[in-house]
This record gives sequence, structure tokens and C-alpha cells, in this order.
Amino acid sequence: MKDQLERESKWEVDQVFTLPALGDFMPDSRVEETSVELTSTYFDTAERDLLAHNVTLRRREGEDESGWQLKVPHARGRLELLAPLSENLPDELIAVVTGVSLGKQLHAVTEIHTLRNRHRILGPGDELIVEIDDDTVRATPADESADILAWREVEIELGPQTDEVPAALVDSLTEAGARTAEYPSKLSRALPEWSGPAGSDRAAQRAIRDYMTTQIDLIFTGDVELRRGRDPIHDTRVAARRLRSTLRVFGKLLDRPAVGDVENELKWFAGLLGEVRDCDVQRRRLADRIKELPPQLVLGPVAARIETTLLERQLPSRDALAEAMNTPRYLQLLATLQAWRSAPPFGGRIRRRDLVTRAHKAALKADRRLTTALQNQRAESFHRARKAAKRARYAAELHKPVRKSGRAKSKIAYYKTLQRVLGDYNDGRVSSEFLWRTAVSAGTEPGENGFTYGLLYANEMHAADRALERVAAIAAAG
Repeated sequence: MKDQLERESKWEVDQVFTLPALGDFMPDSRVEETSVELTSTYFDTAERDLLAHNVTLRRREGEDESGWQLKVPHARGRLELLAPLSENLPDELIAVVTGVSLGKQLHAVTEIHTLRNRHRILGPGDELIVEIDDDTVRATPADESADILAWREVEIELGPQTDEVPAALVDSLTEAGARTAEYPSKLSRALPEWSGPAGSDRAAQRAIRDYMTTQIDLIFTGDVELRRGRDPIHDTRVAARRLRSTLRVFGKLLDRPAVGDVENELKWFAGLLGEVRDCDVQRRRLADRIKELPPQLVLGPVAARIETTLLERQLPSRDALAEAMNTPRYLQLLATLQAWRSAPPFGGRIRRRDLVTRAHKAALKADRRLTTALQNQRAESFHRARKAAKRARYAAELHKPVRKSGRAKSKIAYYKTLQRVLGDYNDGRVSSEFLWRTAVSAGTEPGENGFTYGLLYANEMHAADRALERVAAIAAAG
């Protein structure tokens, strides 16, 4: 299955629009013009679950673009996954969207026919700088539940080495009467009944809704990437933690029956992600620590032993995560989160001061736990302080739109720093414990030596001690 990055913008134009001359936008360039006809059949669930997450799946037939195409969100645009043309939906594409579709059946929802006048601006070496497509579009609902729609639009797609649409091109399009498109895709225009998450005219409710929706979208994006074999585990895990923290800190402002057991389900899912992520962090951390040592102090196959041991843990954890993501339990969690995008579980009126009060309580709790940890110097107390600092940080992020920006930013920065340094302490403790256990078994094997493990152990314990010194300094300054 091939993939390619698509970075495009859409422009609305009327039927009498005239595309401006394109030959003078780039020096030493030329314009290559062709016309093609494209017929695309789009697939989704009956509830338009793919469209809700800006995911499109289509079967396209045309002179040079025939095949199955799945478009998923990407940090720099959209990623297009390609499969050969066939009569039936390819299994590999169905697998990628299993989470986004909530495991529901996919079926044709509309057919879009496009007459495309393509203008490719090529550089001196015939490299693509930008493609401007003048499209005449006709959309026919698959079930004939609505009228045929027809419109015209201009699509601009960037070449691989082009960072942004040339300003002169934007100015010329605007002067000619083109307008930035209201719809992000042809499909969203053909199926306009889905309009995204419901709005709210109350600032406090809007702050909760927007924060929760952002985390939900990141979880769904992570689901797609995980099913593609990519590694979005950190971002997906953080999103699950942020959402769970929101339910804990602001839970009294929400409808508890509607929230149900979602907090525990998010904890379960984040735990599965954590089993994979923690091994990966340790692998990179200890590999770097070994590279920092003088070669003469690395006795025996230390790097290989550590890598193998951690991989033996990580691979089964990855398999367990993949298995869990196809269970009814996980798909039900996604279904609940999907419902919350358009109907957040509000329990009633939420005021700005409610958010401020709840966030303030989270901050006080984090401060108390840090004080306790500094007094008793127990690892479990520092672990609890780190979790509380995370909740205080996330609460400050959520309620930032409803309080003075400077105060919110300072709270976010403080607890972010505290969380990071407490994380350094925790990583040092976890690494030192792993090194001790590994040394016990490796030190008795032929050809291996416990010296380097002991040295690494001492360095990790020292790093943990330095982190605690920084924690104390941060607390004193805060």
C-alpha cells in the first residue's frame, strides 16, 4: 500500500470565473495543461463516522488516478493511502479505518464526477511547483435521498518542495473572484448534513467542549496511525490522559450518568499504550547512556542485552494493544467519544468561575502532594505528585480561555516544568531498577560482566538525585 502527502487548498468560484494567466508566477517555469474526467465513489458508515474525522475513502476511476484512495489527517496536510483498483473494498484499507468507523459496515454514500482542467506549473528541471485544478463537479447521492449537486471549484496542490502557495497566485485568484472554500473537501459539500461538533454560546462550556474535542480527535488520529503500523503512541497516550484528567478535575460539572465508566476505560487504554511507550523510552535512554561511556568501560554485549530484554517486553505489549483495539470494549469507548464530539456530557449550566475553582483545587492538590513528597522523600510520593502536577497543568490548559491569559500561561509553564523534572526522576529510578535486575541475570552468563551495568546504575541513580534537587528548587521558587 503506497502513501503520499497531499497539501492542498480549495477555492470557491462561480460558473463564469476565468482562471488568471499562470505563466508568470514563477521564474523559469512552464505550464503543462491537461484535461481529465474522474469518477469517485465515496464510502462511509450510515452515520458518516469517517467524514466526522476528516477521513475519506473512495474508489476513483480516471485516466491517470484509478484506484482506491484513503485520505487521513496529517500534521502537514492529509496523507493519501493508495491501493490498486478492484471491485471490493481492500481489506488493508478497511483495517486502517476500523476504529474511525467504530467497526460499522462501510457502504457507498455518494458518487462525484469531476471534469478537471489541470494546470501544472513546472520548474526548470520539470519538478512540480504547484498544481492548479479547475474542477466542474457533479455529486449524486448513492441512495438518491437528495438532489444532484453541481458546482465549480479551484484546487491548489503544492509540489513536494513547495512550502506554501505563491502569494502572487493567491492575489490573482482573489482579484479574479475566487474565495476560500467553506468546505474542506468535495465530500463534505456533497454531504452537508454533518457540520462538526455542536457549538455553545457559553464561554465555559465552549472551553470544555473544545479541549475535549481536541483530545478525542487526537485519539482517533492515533488509532488510524497505529493501525498503519506507525508510532503515534506518545501523543495518543497524552490525549487519553488529558481527557481522563478533564473527567477527574471537572467531573462534578458534567453529567455523571452520561460519563459513566469512561474514565476507567481511558485509564485501561492509556495503560496499554504505556506498556509499549515505557519500553521504547527506556530503550532510547539506555542506548544513549551507553554511547556516552568511554568504550573501554563497556564490558561485554551490554547494549545488545538491554535492547533484547526490552524488546522482549515491548513486542508482546504491542501485540496486546493491537488485539485490544479490535475488541468490542475498545470500539465502545470510541463510540462514546465520537458521540461526545457533537453532544458533550454537560450536566447543566457551567460558569467561568466553576472552571477557575476546579482548576485551583487541582493546583492546590498538586502543591500538597509535592510538599508531602519532599518531606518523606518516598518514590511513590513523588510519583503521586507528578500525576497531580499533570492534572493541574491540563486543568490550566482547559480553563485558559476563560481567565487572564498571563495567569494561565504561568500556571501551565510551572506545572509543565514540575511534571518534566519529576518525570526525569521517575525515569532514573525505573532505569536503575531495570539495570539492577538485568545485571543480576547477565553477570552470571559466560562472556558478560556486571561492571558496566553497575556503572550505568550509579549514573541513573545520580541523575534521579539531580532531578530531585531541581524539584526542590522549583518548589522553593514557585
